Amino acid sequence: MDQLERSLMLLDESNVKSKRGLLRSKEAARSLLQGKPTITGLAESSAGVSLDMVQDVSGYRVIEDATALTTSRLSLAAGSTTSNAKDVTTRLCVQFLEVLQRHSNETDVFETIDELVETIETTLTDLDLAARQLLPAGRERRLQAEEMWLNAERETWKLMNCLYRDRFVTQKMESEIDDLPLVNSERTIIDHLYTANANLREYQLIVDWLEQTAWGEQGMQTGHYTNRTVAWENTLHQLLDIGQTAFGSGRQIVKSLDPDAPVREKRPLHDLDAEDQNRLAKQIFLDIRHGRLEEAQSKCEHYGMAWKAAILEGWRLHHDPNYGAETVSLTRNMIDGNPRRDLWKKFAWKMAESRLLDAYTKAAVGSLCGHLEAMLEVLAEHTWTDVLWAYLKVQIDIRVESEIRSHCIKSYLPMPERYWNGKMSLEQIFDELEAHRNVRVSLTAKDVDKVIQKYIILDDIPELMRIVDGWIEGAAEVTLSPPMLRFLSHFVMFIRQIGKAFQEDIGDRIIGRYVKHLIQIGDAHMLAFYTAALPPDMQLLLYSKFLETLNETHERKRALEEAYGFGLDVPTVTVYTVEKFRAREPDEDGDTPAAGNLSALDEQKISSLEWLTFYPEQRGELLWQANALMRYFLGRRCIEATRRTFDVVPADTIEQIFTHYGSKDDIPCKEEVSIREYLCHQTYLFAINGYNDWSQLFYNEKPKAPATVKITNFTERVTSEHLEQTYRNKLSVWEHRLAEATNRTHDLLYNVLLFPEAGWLVDVDTAKPAPEDDEDWQHRAVQMDSLRKLCIPEVVLLLHQLHTLTERHSENLVLADVLSSELRKLYSVFPKHKLAETLGKLAESSLTLINARKDPFVGDAAKK
Repeated sequence: MDQLERSLMLLDESNVKSKRGLLRSKEAARSLLQGKPTITGLAESSAGVSLDMVQDVSGYRVIEDATALTTSRLSLAAGSTTSNAKDVTTRLCVQFLEVLQRHSNETDVFETIDELVETIETTLTDLDLAARQLLPAGRERRLQAEEMWLNAERETWKLMNCLYRDRFVTQKMESEIDDLPLVNSERTIIDHLYTANANLREYQLIVDWLEQTAWGEQGMQTGHYTNRTVAWENTLHQLLDIGQTAFGSGRQIVKSLDPDAPVREKRPLHDLDAEDQNRLAKQIFLDIRHGRLEEAQSKCEHYGMAWKAAILEGWRLHHDPNYGAETVSLTRNMIDGNPRRDLWKKFAWKMAESRLLDAYTKAAVGSLCGHLEAMLEVLAEHTWTDVLWAYLKVQIDIRVESEIRSHCIKSYLPMPERYWNGKMSLEQIFDELEAHRNVRVSLTAKDVDKVIQKYIILDDIPELMRIVDGWIEGAAEVTLSPPMLRFLSHFVMFIRQIGKAFQEDIGDRIIGRYVKHLIQIGDAHMLAFYTAALPPDMQLLLYSKFLETLNETHERKRALEEAYGFGLDVPTVTVYTVEKFRAREPDEDGDTPAAGNLSALDEQKISSLEWLTFYPEQRGELLWQANALMRYFLGRRCIEATRRTFDVVPADTIEQIFTHYGSKDDIPCKEEVSIREYLCHQTYLFAINGYNDWSQLFYNEKPKAPATVKITNFTERVTSEHLEQTYRNKLSVWEHRLAEATNRTHDLLYNVLLFPEAGWLVDVDTAKPAPEDDEDWQHRAVQMDSLRKLCIPEVVLLLHQLHTLTERHSENLVLADVLSSELRKLYSVFPKHKLAETLGKLAESSLTLINARKDPFVGDAAKK
C-alpha cells in the first residue's frame, strides 16, 4: 500500500464521494458566503485584512462589507460631525454623575468603573443603531470622532479596572509567599510565579485586555463553507482523478498528502487548496490574537488538519497529578500538558524562522514560543495595540520559561541565545512603539488615549499628569475635546479615591477645565458636584463664572440651593459675583448710553444684586453692595438706575438684619453703617420723586382757562358762564393739590438737608471697630463726600425753585439760614462760586419781599 492509499483510508468517504465537497470554485464559495456557514472565520479578500481594533482610535472602523478595510488617521481633537454629538456628550455627563452619586462609598470604586463602562456601551449601541437607520443601503458606515473616542475611553476604563483591581485588591490580600522548591510540575511552578510576581500578572492582564478588546470589536465573520471538510481536498481529487478535474492545476503539484509534503517535495498544493490554507492560517493567527486558541484548534480539526491543532497544543505546561500524590490510588489521573514541551518549543522556534512556511503560520507558532519577529512580520501594517500585544506575549513567554528552567528538576533542551536576549522592560517596549518603523504605529503612540493607556500600564501617574497639564496649557499639539475632559476629570477623581499620590494642582486644573465645559451645558446640579471637588479659590472663580450666565430668578435660586447642598461657600461666591459685576467697566468701543439712561451693563449690575436676596443672613451684604451701586449711579446722575437698584432691596431687609443679629448692639459696624446709608439713599430718592411729582402737577396738570369768545345770545352766555365756573372749580382743586404737594415736597427735600444726627451720607461715630485698611471703606468715604458736594447743592436749588414758583419767598430766607447754620455746616459742601450763586438767588427772594412791602428778614415765626 503506497502512501497515497494510506492517506485515502484516513479520509471521510462521504466527503470523497461528493465532488461538491472535493472541489469548490471561487464563484461557488462566494455564492455560499451569502448563506449560513456553520463555521465562521475571515472573509476572502484579495488585498488582505487588517487587525484594526477599537483601542487604536486612529484606524478603527465598523465593518459591514468584509471584503475591504480602509484606515485613515484621525485627529482626536476634531469634533464629531454627527448631528447628535453634542446631545451625546451632554447625556454622558449627566449619566456619569448619576453613576458617581450611586457609588459614593470609596469601597465601590471598581463597581463605579463597571457602571461607567456599561453606560458608554449603551451609548455606543444607541449611536450605532441611529446611524444605521440613516445610512443608505449598501454604504459602509464609518465611525465619527465622537464614537471613536468613546470606544477608546471604554477600553481605557476596562484597562484601569483590571490593573488597579489587581494593584489595590489582589496585592493587598496576598500574604508573603515562600520561595518554591524544585518540583516536577511546570504548571505548579507557573501558578506560584503568577501568585508571587505582580509584574508578570500585570503583563498577563494587559494581554488578556488586548485580546478581549480585539475579539469584542471584530466584525468580520466567514470561513470555509461546508459542514465538514478534509485536508487539501482539491489536491486529493486531482491526484485521484487525473485528467477529470474541472479546475485542475496547470503546474506540477505534490505527489503525497502528508503534512510535510509541500516542503519536502518543494511542490505546491492545488491552487484552491493553497488559497484555503493561506486563509485558514490567517484565521488561526487572528483567533490567537483574539485569545481564542481553542477556537483555532477546532477550526484545524474541522478542516481535516489535526496536525495543525496538535502543533498549537504543544506549548501547554506539563503537570502530572500522580507524581507526589499524598494518597495512593489504583487509578491514574490524566496527565496535563506536554511532557516534552522543551522539544516542541525548540522546533516551534525553528518553524517561526523558516523561510518555507507562510507568514501567518509562522506568526501563530511564534506567538506560542516567544518569537517576536514572526509576529511583527504580519503585524507590521497593523495597529499600536497589535504590536504591544506581540511584545508582551514574548515577555511573558521568556519569564515563564526562565522560571520553569530554574525550579523544575527536569533538564531542558537549550533555547537559542536570541530568545533570551528578547527580554525587555515595559519602558523599553513603549520606546520601541514610539520609534517603530511603521509611521502609523509611531504616530498612534502619541494619541491621547494611547498616552493615557501607556502611563496607566507603567503606573506612572505623576508623569501622565505632567503631560496632561501640557495639553491643558496648550503646550502640545493636542486639543482636549469635551469627552476627553470628561474622562480625564473622572480619571483624576478615581485616582484620588484609591489614594494614589499625584500632583493635586494638575488634577484640580483638569477638573476645572471640565467645569468650564459644564458651564456651557448649564446644569446647576452637575456644576455644583464637580466644583465641590476643587479647592476653595477655584470653587469661587468657577461657580461665580457659572452664576454670571444665569438671568432667571428660579435658575439662580436653584443654583444656590445646589451649591449649598454640595458644601460650597455660597455667601462668598455670591458676594464675589456681585462685586465682579460692579467692577465691570463699559467697553471703549461700546455704545455709551445717554445721560440718565440705563445701558445693558447697568442692567446686569442691578440684576446681580438679586444673588444676595435669597437668604436672610446675606441681607447685610445686600445693603452694602446696593449702597455701593447706588453711589455709583448717583455719581453718574442716573436717578432711574439708582431707583431701580433701590427697588431690588426687599422692604423687610432692615427687619431681617435686626432679626438675624437679635439687637442693635449686636449688629456689626458694617451692617450698621449700611443701614444708615440705605436710609440716606431712601430719603434722597423720596425727595427727588416728590419733586418730580410736584413738577408734573405744577407744569402739566394746571387747568387751562376757557378761550374768550364773543357772546351774541343768551345760550352762548350760559355756556360761557358754565365753562368759566368749571374752570374755577378745577383751578381751586388744583391749587389745593399743589399746596399739599408743595408742603410734602418741601418736607421731603428738607429731610435730606436735616438728616438726623451727623447729616445726610455722614457716618455717625460708633464704638464698633471698622476696618482701617479696607479699600472699600476708603472708597466709600470718598464717594460719600463727593455725593454730598453733588447732591446737597442740588437739593438746595430745588427748594429755592419750589419756593420761588409757589411765591413762598420767606421760605427761601429760612433756607438761607439753614444753609449758613454752623450745626450741620451745609455751606461747606458748596464750592465758593456755587455758594455765591446760591446766596444770590436767595437774596432775590428778600428783594421780592421788600418790593411787596413784606418783612425781608427771617423772624422767629418764620423760622418755626
